[in-house]
Amino acid sequence: MKTDEALKDYLVHIKVNDGKSRMTVTSYVSDLKQYIEWLHQHDINDTDKIRPRHVQQFMSEQSLDKSGASLSRMAASIRSFHRDLSFMYKVKDPSINLHVSKGQKKLPVYCTEDEIAKLMNSFDDTVPEQLLEHAVLEMIYSCGLRISEVTSLTLARVDLDSAKLRVLGKGDKERIVPIARGSLPLLKKYRDTLRPVFMKKKTQLFFINRFGRRVTPRSVELLLQKKCEELQFEKKITPHKLRHSYATHMLAGGADLRSIQEMLGHSDISTTEIYTHVADSQLFEGYRKFHPGSLEGDLYDDDQ
Repeated sequence: MKTDEALKDYLVHIKVNDGKSRMTVTSYVSDLKQYIEWLHQHDINDTDKIRPRHVQQFMSEQSLDKSGASLSRMAASIRSFHRDLSFMYKVKDPSINLHVSKGQKKLPVYCTEDEIAKLMNSFDDTVPEQLLEHAVLEMIYSCGLRISEVTSLTLARVDLDSAKLRVLGKGDKERIVPIARGSLPLLKKYRDTLRPVFMKKKTQLFFINRFGRRVTPRSVELLLQKKCEELQFEKKITPHKLRHSYATHMLAGGADLRSIQEMLGHSDISTTEIYTHVADSQLFEGYRKFHPGSLEGDLYDDDQ
């Protein structure tokens, strides 16, 4: 079977039958296009000619400039592609022994509470564009949403009276997320005064820009990039780091891990457990900073 044809068939299968989220499908498409292009460059245009050594060689080359997380996702894409081919056409799976080490997990970068306050207080809510921008960032941080989740929110899923959201997350799984009470006045102001002005034609999207169109993930990324420069933040803040900040601050405030898992929409609690490592690092940093015994010099010299 031609590799291009096999890829087309596979993409139809995962979109229609596999129930994968749009973001996952987009990632798989990107990974597999790179894989198929590499095969073509090595004169492999038929799936029957793909051998385990080809798969391993491709991944070895990718490891030169990709992170551990990107490599793991790419390996998952390739395994899924070949597993599907093997099942549908009863052919050997050349990726069956493919293994990629994820390496050590990095602790997520997050904002301090002071940085969040500085960011949110930097907007002039009397200016329409800034009110929209403020409301979008407030929704991400207040509810711990993924950027794709906040930009696809609809009016019917946002209940500001009961301070709850019905979020459609990865794999089209729905979860209920509370909205911080302090965020409600801002979100109501956006919904009731600005959104009707921005709406050029009927739409159910909660967040729309001044043209009446969907607020894009890229526009939010550029907004945060601009804000980092304006506020002279040393760290690079992204929409996902606001989500990390939400989870880290929730845990520091006493929320249990299972509740945080539910609100973030993690299918596996091991994904959420990374935030306990953040809390541990904060604890030890606090110890090193404030405990007398961690200061330079010997605390007990006078006793000797």
